[in-house]
Amino acid sequence: MMRFRRAATVAALLLASALPQARAADDIVLKVHHFLPAGSYAQQMFIQPWCDKIAVESARRIRCQIYPSMQLGGTPPQLVDQLRDGLVDVIWTLPGYTPGRFPRIEAFELPFMMQSPEAASRALWDFVQQYAAEDFKAVHPIAFHVHGDGVFHLVRKPVTTLADLKGLKLRAPTRQTNKLLAALGATPVAMPVPAVGEALAKGVIDGALVPYEVVPSVKIQELVKFHSETDPAEPAIYTSTFLFAMNKARYDGLPAELRKVIDANSGADLSAHIGAVFLQADAEGKKLTRGNTTNVIPKAELAQWKKAAQPVTDAWVAEVTAKGMNGQQLLDGARALLHKHAR
Repeated sequence: MMRFRRAATVAALLLASALPQARAADDIVLKVHHFLPAGSYAQQMFIQPWCDKIAVESARRIRCQIYPSMQLGGTPPQLVDQLRDGLVDVIWTLPGYTPGRFPRIEAFELPFMMQSPEAASRALWDFVQQYAAEDFKAVHPIAFHVHGDGVFHLVRKPVTTLADLKGLKLRAPTRQTNKLLAALGATPVAMPVPAVGEALAKGVIDGALVPYEVVPSVKIQELVKFHSETDPAEPAIYTSTFLFAMNKARYDGLPAELRKVIDANSGADLSAHIGAVFLQADAEGKKLTRGNTTNVIPKAELAQWKKAAQPVTDAWVAEVTAKGMNGQQLLDGARALLHKHAR
């Protein structure tokens, strides 16, 4: 009997010591990869709070390990493939960094489409569900969003008229923004955000077209002297679309109760929230430029810009239609959703 009790006690102790290990094995640590620094507004105001929230709601069974500044290797255009291939669990990136791969979503990146990043981000989520879900079937989308108004940040002179853009070498983030700058008379130079600082410092570009939110990430306020905004009552000259997504197999493999946590922190509401956060980040980024000169390009001047930019939209409609999609339907659908959510 004594031997049996001793054996039972040993077995109980072994079982007790194994329980924390079993629980630890059940815990999920998500590798989150993105291209901006840890101190960026994107990480501090959006990615980290999202991670904190799912940790609390899952009783810390889901946690994040965030890798900013492409710390796990590769370049920003490779983030989607890293996610698809399971090298990372969650990414935040621009679909526009892989030109031609996500053609439908470019409707939101056409000139003068976006007025409110919060409303536009909600519209973008709905747009993908209705028109572009197949483009993202290799991943599990958590949110889609846009940023605030694009702003010209310039080294030598401000932009006040369309003529001022002629010949300027300006950084552009996406395929459609490249085409827009060319249509306006500038020379577009495509590059991801992390390359902007060095390009400005070395004189590779005369300026960059980015929202104020990006300013601290690459210290733009120290590299330029002028900031030219468009009339805030008018639609933004451009915006970029963003994807926040999870590896599909990783999501599908979660226990049902943990999938519910991810689901509760995904979708249209999260997308709209991120859009609102990016508008707040613009206000913070703009504060850093106070020592420089800022001007606003008025509505009357922008009328000429819209006319010059119209061929970019027309060409996009023709291009995606030639690829077997209904370009006009996509454009009309994007505009209808933007109008719906703007109210």
